[in-house]
Amino acid sequence: TTVGDHTLEKEIQDYLNAGTIKDAILSPSQWSALVFVLLTSEKLEVFKLNKYIRDEFHQKHLTQDQVLHNLLPVVELSRSAELGCCSLSENCCADLASVLSSESSCLREVNLNFNNLQSSGVKLLSAGLGNPHCKLETLWLWRCGLTHECCAALASALNSNPSHLRELDLSENNLGNQGVKLFSDALKNPQCKLETLKLRFCNLSDESCAALTSALRSNPSHLRELELSENVLGDDGVNSLSDGLRNTLCILEILW
Repeated sequence: TTVGDHTLEKEIQDYLNAGTIKDAILSPSQWSALVFVLLTSEKLEVFKLNKYIRDEFHQKHLTQDQVLHNLLPVVELSRSAELGCCSLSENCCADLASVLSSESSCLREVNLNFNNLQSSGVKLLSAGLGNPHCKLETLWLWRCGLTHECCAALASALNSNPSHLRELDLSENNLGNQGVKLFSDALKNPQCKLETLKLRFCNLSDESCAALTSALRSNPSHLRELELSENVLGDDGVNSLSDGLRNTLCILEILW
């Protein structure tokens, strides 16, 4: 079997060298060989899923979620997972939660931008974020089909495990004021170390500004960047934020 294993590894290495791995129809043993090759031959700094999948119109045999599932051991030992624009669905979120919950996980950054995860997916993901083993620092969920329904789960995760996440991008999701109010409760926690929060084009109004201002008053010494562009905040919203910024303890540097 050692010779067989070696042959499998060579096949996989040939696919990788030729850049044709995404077009290959791999057997279970070839998937195992791929994981072995990646774990032993690459510096596991950044994992890029798009190397192993085709676009949504040409992906056959396995879904993008299934490809990610097969490569989870590699994801777990990478520092950064670039999963954006990969046609993933909520089906990948339980897998990612299990990786985040693993004591041996090296993941510090996950980009899930432009995948239709929906609130149901992010609720599953939040179970991993809230796990004390999770050391994730950066999470991008730009345009993932989210609504206010996932915000309570995200807030709960931040409350359970508040000291690692530094950057969260929820832009271009229809969170609304209700969502931001729910999420702001977690920001009030002095243990919350979030430094960058992006809420561009999230259907927010002055009510969200009041909730965020209240959070800034309670926990002024961490948030450095807040993006609220492309929301109709109105004068009341801007005035509310201005009041929060007057707090001498507030260290916010960038507001847009």
